[in-house]
Amino acid sequence: MTRNSRHWAIAAAAFLAAAPVLTGCGAGFDAITSHPYSPTEATTAKVRGIDISQAFFLGPDSGATLPSGGATPLYLSMVNTGQGPDRLLGVGIDPALGTAKVTAPVDLPVQQLVSVGKPTPTVLIEGLKKPLSGGESISVQLQFANAGIVPLTIPVITRSREFTQLPQAPGATAAPTPTPTPSATAEHAEGDH
Repeated sequence: MTRNSRHWAIAAAAFLAAAPVLTGCGAGFDAITSHPYSPTEATTAKVRGIDISQAFFLGPDSGATLPSGGATPLYLSMVNTGQGPDRLLGVGIDPALGTAKVTAPVDLPVQQLVSVGKPTPTVLIEGLKKPLSGGESISVQLQFANAGIVPLTIPVITRSREFTQLPQAPGATAAPTPTPTPSATAEHAEGDH
C-alpha cells in the first residue's frame, strides 16, 4: 500500500466512523433539535390557547436574600395561540406569601410574543411575608380575560448566570462578601517580602 493510499484509507475510515453521528443532525421534522429549547429552570406551560415560557420570579443575588417586606418581580413570555385577542388581567397568590400587584393589564394579540417584566417589571409580589433566597416555588393563578384562570407553580431563581443583566429585585439584601482570614492575610503579606 502506498503512502497516499494509506492516508486515503485513514480519511475514509474516519469519515465512515463519523457518519452515524452526522446523520443524527438531520433526523427529520420530529427531531428534538427542531423543537424550542429553554435551558433554564423556568416554568413552561400551554393552557387554553396561551403558551407560557420562561416564567420565573427573580430572587436575590446568589448567597443573598429577599427579606420579609421585600418584593419579587415576575418574568414570563406568552404567545396567544387562540382565535382572538386575550389579556392578562391579574395574578392571584396565597395571602400568606404577600400581595400580587399588576401595574397594568397585559394585552395578548393573536400569535405575537409578549414579554412580561422587560424592560420594566409589571407584575410583582409585594410585602413578602417570609424571606426568599432562591430555589423556592410560588403557586400563582394567572387571570386572563378569555382563557380564564391558569394555575402555575413558578420557581424563584437567583440573579446569577443569564439573569445577572436583570435589575435587582426591590429590597434585596447584598450577598455576604468573604472576609480574609488572619492566617491568609499573614501568609499573603509574608509572600510579598
